[in-house]
Amino acid sequence: LSAEEDAILGIQSWIGHLAEKAAECAQSQTDPDLKKNLVEMAECNRKLVESPPETLRETCQWIAHFNMASRTYNRDGAGGQLDELLRPYFERDLAAGRITEEDAEFFILCLLLNDPHYYQLGGPDANGKDQTSRISYIILNAADKLKSSCNLTIRVFDGMDMGLLHRGVKVLLDNKLGFPRFSGDKALVEGFMKNGYSAELARRRIATGCNWMSLPGLEYTLNDVVKINIAKVFEVAWTETLLAPAPTLEKLRDAYVAHFQKAAEITMSGIDFHLRNQYKNEPELLLNLLSHGPIEKGLDVSHGGATFYNMAIDGAGLAVVADSFAAVEQRIVQERLLTWEQVDNALKTDFAGEDGEKIRLCLSASSRYGSDDDGLGQKWALFLTDVLKQTLALRRTPDGYKIIPGWFSWADTVRFGKAVGATPNGRHAFKPISHGANPNPGFRHGGALTAMSRAIASVQPGMGNTAPWQLEVDIGLANDASAVEVISALLLAHFEQGGTLVNINVVDAQKIREAHKHPEKHPDLLVRVTGFSAYFTSLSPAFRQLVVDRLITSEAI
Repeated sequence: LSAEEDAILGIQSWIGHLAEKAAECAQSQTDPDLKKNLVEMAECNRKLVESPPETLRETCQWIAHFNMASRTYNRDGAGGQLDELLRPYFERDLAAGRITEEDAEFFILCLLLNDPHYYQLGGPDANGKDQTSRISYIILNAADKLKSSCNLTIRVFDGMDMGLLHRGVKVLLDNKLGFPRFSGDKALVEGFMKNGYSAELARRRIATGCNWMSLPGLEYTLNDVVKINIAKVFEVAWTETLLAPAPTLEKLRDAYVAHFQKAAEITMSGIDFHLRNQYKNEPELLLNLLSHGPIEKGLDVSHGGATFYNMAIDGAGLAVVADSFAAVEQRIVQERLLTWEQVDNALKTDFAGEDGEKIRLCLSASSRYGSDDDGLGQKWALFLTDVLKQTLALRRTPDGYKIIPGWFSWADTVRFGKAVGATPNGRHAFKPISHGANPNPGFRHGGALTAMSRAIASVQPGMGNTAPWQLEVDIGLANDASAVEVISALLLAHFEQGGTLVNINVVDAQKIREAHKHPEKHPDLLVRVTGFSAYFTSLSPAFRQLVVDRLITSEAI
């Protein structure tokens, strides 16, 4: 409690200093508009030191202060249902004549500029009623004018205001900055209910991070934090199988399942260790203040203070492992073009030697996840999803916390790849693993968009967390007059099939390839890396290459 009080006192002091600095600047300001704004800023912040916000401007300023404090404390980036948070203040101010819609847009633009926290727009309330309002559009308009990194997510559901979906897609296509994202309500609500929760509660569980779904102020999840690198699990299973006499596909499959189960057990024990000890290491001082329970119970949100605990464990490397299993079955078992020993020697040498590249090309040309609904790659992707679900869904950690599985690698595709040698899908040693639930780049030469949609929808773990679709689309596909309708239809079809989250980059393929070679020529190029956006030139060469490799151009449609 003393730590929480110190945090509040520190923030109050911080806000007070800002108020006095604004007043000081106002005295020397000669521009009347700037002077007026500084005076209002000083008055607003003096009030917020000890009083709750009452106007839209005060509310935006209050949220900005929380964002800065929480980001400073532990890099937090989770937001909430921004349109519904701001709507009562906006409507009161507008009715009282205190502001215009243009004023509201300016306040929100400043809030979004302050920090790119994750916010959801639209979607149903607890009773299924659409939350879209005029402020939802104003937030999109503000982001449109800001033209910087914004992490806005539109919740798509049956019965929504389709104008919001179309406006969001238009902002995405016009600005080409990777926002907004789009989440699928149907699969997320139905999935979360499988964990024993009501539909009303499931609708309140919203997008608040890269792939985070959470009940704001109620739930502690570790979403987007805990991963199992299944490419490494496969590597261990492969080594074990090849050390034993007479390797078979069945032995490899069973070894993978056994080692994934071991990885899951160890990971669940690690989650318990975190929940027992995190409050000693880094108590969630800021999150506690905005959550129901911690202050009342006298317990940190990571140590029993939250209302709900649903701990996320994501698998990472789906396409690499699915394609590897498919290559083994096709080239070794079915066609007998290669032997187990040949492939093993090729992997150990990273496809070096006289026949190394020939073997690699043979393996990489095998059936791939996403290329065919009935192909071997798809079969193994579904198998891996079943293993993930059977091992983790409806499970509890040894200490009794619920587990919710997902497919997501976040920014770990490069780091995880550095821990894994060459794999039977033709991937070179220590190269990045596949991204999230996406098929590997180049998985199909035609019909890639619809094929990706079907494939990713088919491997959803289906328990209320996301397995996102990361889509890079060439600018040429977005210039058509019907582009808004086409992309909107694509999103609706994906979510109807069971998809949960779509991140889209609309990029100039030629420009992005040039920026990869000469980053200094394009310092302002923004891309959505995964659940977050970043300046392309700020990414490492390996990450830039991932974005380039994921491009979908007109030849692939």
